[in-house]
Amino acid sequence: MLDRTSARRMAQALVEAADTAADDFDAERHLRRVCQHCAELLGALAAGVMYADAHGALHVAVSDKGGELAKDLLEAQAADGPCLEVYSTGRPVAPVRLASADALTRWPGFTERARARGVFATFAVPLRTRKGVLGALNVFVARAPDGSRSPSRPQEGEEDGALALAQALADAAGVGLHNHRAYAAYRDLSRQLQSALTSRIRIEQAKGILAERWRTGLDVAFEALRRHARRERLVMDVVAGMVIEGALDDATLLGEDS
Repeated sequence: MLDRTSARRMAQALVEAADTAADDFDAERHLRRVCQHCAELLGALAAGVMYADAHGALHVAVSDKGGELAKDLLEAQAADGPCLEVYSTGRPVAPVRLASADALTRWPGFTERARARGVFATFAVPLRTRKGVLGALNVFVARAPDGSRSPSRPQEGEEDGALALAQALADAAGVGLHNHRAYAAYRDLSRQLQSALTSRIRIEQAKGILAERWRTGLDVAFEALRRHARRERLVMDVVAGMVIEGALDDATLLGEDS
């Protein structure tokens, strides 16, 4: 159960994790903040995210707290580890004590490396959207300060609470990543449409200038623009701009100087 201060911070972290509709959004910086919130709220050694970008390339982002450790242990999961398990199943990996037979059987390479770095237990949750899993949030837990032995899994209430908190942050981060990608796609489409509209307006303006100057139809003016564009290997919009700016004389446009 979170105290009032932690609950307030958790609420702020959830809002921050989902607020991604901005042109200057940086996924790695954003996920580092999510990891930092997770590590501090849970009192963990460190937290890190392994995630795929819009092109499918894998990246990692880690908390400032224990960042070197988290980066090392995420990169160690090339062959086995909780992040890969989350990716393959789409389900959370509940807290596991790394000295247990369970951990050694499931992730031998990762477990050996994590134990050497002083990690006592770990768990991971998916960053997910309706379309699938975008990544995994991995939390690394230290041995109790008094050095006492813990059971192979934490107490049920503690386990459920830690897992639920991490999953809430991961869900908000997943929604945030999805929303930004949708925002970026619509923004790019809007820019493309605006560019196409502006280009069309310039071409129509150039056609009108030539038709009036030559006392001819718009079709004749358009054909002259198109022939010059093909001859000089230019896009129509560039030729139209030259006509509007007065940088293209009739002889050159009609190919009479060749």
